[in-house]
Amino acid sequence: MEMMLYIGGLLFMLVGLAVSIALHEVGHLVPAKLFGVHVGQYMIGFGPRLWSRRWGSTEYGVKALPLGGYISMAGMYPATADGEKATGMFRTLVQDARDANNETIVDDNRVFYRLSTLKRIIIMLGGPIMNLVLAVVIFTVLLSGVGLQQATTTVSAVAECVLPATSRSQTCSADDPVSPAAQAGLLPGDTIISVGGEPVATFAEASSIVQRSPDAALALVVERGGEQLTLTLTPIAAQRPAVDADGLAVVDDNGDPVMATVGYAGMTSQVEYVRQPILSGSQMAWENAVAVGQIVVTLPQRLWDVGASLVTGGERDPNGPLSVVGVGRIAGEVAATDAPVLNRFVVMLGLLGSLNIALFVFNLIPLLPLDGGHIAVALWDGVRRAWATLRRAPAPRPVDATKLVPITVVVAVALVAMGGLLLIADLINPVRIFG
Repeated sequence: MEMMLYIGGLLFMLVGLAVSIALHEVGHLVPAKLFGVHVGQYMIGFGPRLWSRRWGSTEYGVKALPLGGYISMAGMYPATADGEKATGMFRTLVQDARDANNETIVDDNRVFYRLSTLKRIIIMLGGPIMNLVLAVVIFTVLLSGVGLQQATTTVSAVAECVLPATSRSQTCSADDPVSPAAQAGLLPGDTIISVGGEPVATFAEASSIVQRSPDAALALVVERGGEQLTLTLTPIAAQRPAVDADGLAVVDDNGDPVMATVGYAGMTSQVEYVRQPILSGSQMAWENAVAVGQIVVTLPQRLWDVGASLVTGGERDPNGPLSVVGVGRIAGEVAATDAPVLNRFVVMLGLLGSLNIALFVFNLIPLLPLDGGHIAVALWDGVRRAWATLRRAPAPRPVDATKLVPITVVVAVALVAMGGLLLIADLINPVRIFG
């Protein structure tokens, strides 16, 4: 059963990836057709063709490896003049790119390179924007539809006694003192209204008051059975690792945790899904985009760390880059846990949202063959046209980006190498989220 759940989680992520890629290409396809560009193919995946059908002038199909997709637009670059041949060290690569580009041009009036700069940017931005929109929808469903897990002010359990911090036992003995919460008469199911005269809306607020009040008698107002009761809670002083404002452990110069004296009551809260404001999904998408951007900026160092972990067997950074296999593996592990079904679904859907943010950010890198590279070419073409207009000079010939093919090949090889490294790492030394 556990293996079936694991496979189910893996398939969920693969299908989600295929849908994300399909929508990414739709984001390119729709504006391209609206602007009159001839689109010869719309394909999901790479490798051998599994299925295809032609509607109108476009062939739609699916290929064997659902790890990407593409649309074939006519005239991505200006047609090569008759007799014009590429020169230089990489002339074969450049000439092959020019020949392939020329073959796509069926009607010279329906080509990409003749569009205005704005329309070209809209077409190339359409794919990444589609991934961003999909991520926002996913995160909005998660946060505003399902909710965010939060500790409520309702008590779920009350400790019977206070066990020493060094104790390995989970049961109370006659020598263990009664916990302050039990001594106060607090019961599971009670809802905390106020602590020490301060109204509380979250369990974190109640805990904060308790922690800063060791050995102080606090008036604890709770709701029980529709009635409000006032109890007296006296937290005991306990040594706990200190944390900063971000909830991170504070350490000394030697790296040892700093201990702090805090109040302890011995109560835990119920955790429930609390629906968030409708804009929370957009905020989460932005936070994910910033995090992915930071990974991209530091990608060489992170890839080096991944390679080092393969050699040393060291633990992988859980916030580092992953291949599709790595993401699918995590989804499978989540699906195979014994957590509630809703919890597992939320985590897997959140992974899919994060994957779409990664597609959004990564495709904006201004290097060919990525979408960002085509946007950079369009912007440069627009700058040249604007400069010619200011000088009242004839419009320049559109930028011939086939000259950038050698750089494109280098980038493509680097992407393949990165994918291969991450794939091997995710198979041999995967990121472990469950220890």
